[in-house]
Formats: sequence, C-alpha cells, structure tokens
Amino acid sequence: MDLQWYYSLTWVEYFFISVFGLALGLYLYRMWHLAQKLKSPKRFIFIKLPLRIIYFILLIIALIGPSFGFGKKFVQAVGKDIYILIDLSKSMTAADISPTRLEKVKYEIKNIIQSLETDRIGLIVFAHDAFLQCPLTYDRNALAIFLQNINPGLMPSGSTDFNPALQMAMTRHEISQNRLTDFKAKLVILVSDGEHFGSDTTPLIQQYKRKGLRLFTIGVGTPQGSRIPASGGFQLDKNGSIAISRLNYQKMEELATQTGGQYFEISPEKNQISQLIKTIQQVKGQRLDVRTMDVSSNKYEYFLWIALALIAIDIIFIVKVLKVA
Repeated sequence: MDLQWYYSLTWVEYFFISVFGLALGLYLYRMWHLAQKLKSPKRFIFIKLPLRIIYFILLIIALIGPSFGFGKKFVQAVGKDIYILIDLSKSMTAADISPTRLEKVKYEIKNIIQSLETDRIGLIVFAHDAFLQCPLTYDRNALAIFLQNINPGLMPSGSTDFNPALQMAMTRHEISQNRLTDFKAKLVILVSDGEHFGSDTTPLIQQYKRKGLRLFTIGVGTPQGSRIPASGGFQLDKNGSIAISRLNYQKMEELATQTGGQYFEISPEKNQISQLIKTIQQVKGQRLDVRTMDVSSNKYEYFLWIALALIAIDIIFIVKVLKVA
C-alpha cells in the first residue's frame, strides 16, 4: 500500500515553514537569554519545544492530504450505442445545398458526434453496398478523422440501396449485444437524399420493429433537386437527359416512423440537426461498460485531530503553569 498526496507543497507553504523556523529560532534565543539573566535551569526551555514542533508538522501533513487505504471502485459508463449510416452515392455530390450535400452532411455529423459525448458512435458508409468505416467508439478524434476521409470515391458504382447499410447496422448492434445492454439504448441514424433503388426495405424494417431498434433519418437536399456532377459535365439518365436528384423525404419519413424514430431534414430553408441532437439526448441510456479503478481516500482528518489535541494540551499546560506561579 503506497502513500500518496492530494496536494503538493507550494511557495506559500514553504514561506510559512520558513517563518515558523525563524520564529522558533528567535523563541529559543529569547528563552535562553532570559534563563541566563534569571539563572534558571536551561533544560525547561525544551519542555514544550518538541510538542510544538510535532503539532506543526502534523498540520503540514494534514494540509497536503495523505492518501492511503487503497481499494477498488466500479465506475459505470452510461450512454447509447449509435451507428450513423452515410449515403455516399454520386447524388450526394449535388449542390442544391452549399457547398454540396455530402460536405454539409459531414459538417453536421461532426456536430452530432461532439454533442453526444457520452455515447459510443460508429460510422457506416453505403451506396449499392455498405462498408464499416469506424466501429463503435468513444474516441472523438478517431471519428473526426474517419469522417473527414469520407468521399464518394470510397464506394463502387451502382444504384443506391438502403438495405445493406440497415442490415449491417443491425448486425453490428447484435454483435455488441450483451447482458448489460439491450436495443432500447441502441440507435441507427440514416443520412441520405432518400433516393432508394434497391429491393423493398419492409422485411428489414419489420426486424427493427421486433427488436425495438429505432431508426432516425436525416433527409438531405431539396424537392426541386439539382444536377449530379460527373466527369466532363453532369450525369445523364437512361434517356440521355441530364439527371436531376431530388430529396425523397417521403421515403425517409416512412422508414423512421415505422420503427418509432423520427425524420429530420437538412435543406437551404431549414436545418433540424439541433432537434435531432435533443431528441437523441432524451433517449434513456443504459450501462455500456463497467471499469475498475484503484481508489484511495484522503486521511487528513486523523493528522488534523491529533494536531488539535496537542495544541489543546499546549494551551492547558500553559494555564496550569501560570496558576501555580
């Protein structure tokens, strides 16, 4: 069992120690001088000197706080597990939101990550397929790096499909499932312009409902839409005309409401990220982790009470001497 200190001596304490030492020296000199004049035994000078030195030292020890009596303390980490699914299809490069849909999304997700500081967050990117960009973590710096490196070039070409990303998020939550948590503290946030060209999402959403896994969606874009940048100009549709990507908020709203979640939107007219953050913060977290920490307690009071007792003895002894004299 090692002894530790809660407080370190500073120049203030050293100053008072020096003053005490100087006062003690002057006291000894004065008493020695008086003893010579009165021709008294000099040994009486030292009767109370050890007592005063002891209680002064005890007061210094109490001040800096001796810590011992080590033990174990269990600390619970309470929060939520959240996977954020980010659409990296080419339509997310449309500029109906400045500078682009994707860049605006990256900025807002950074705000979400910083605001939900007690929660574990993971990132999944998708287009036609889905990939785990970052597993659940408390490390905000790591999340910021992974988020910054997100771009459409990470994904192979193909039509946007929500199913692989939704399936991966549910599977990852199941992997992290243990006796300490359940799906009430596990959330999924889907960020997209809502253009889904994959198979029917209903079977997967039904699984979300059965498990109690809530899906929150963020629609990005405008109903009027915008052209999709491509090499040499803009992307064309199957008829050879310039393709226009539009926000399909109906699809995003449907997915959210079916699982007990909510739909939020990012557009030039409104930004509902702050409402999303408040809503998620209101979701009750659960115990995600239990950590063991070595702890000790400050035992200053023992030294302080002994010092006060010695001071009282010093005072009482003086009074009795005066009475006898």
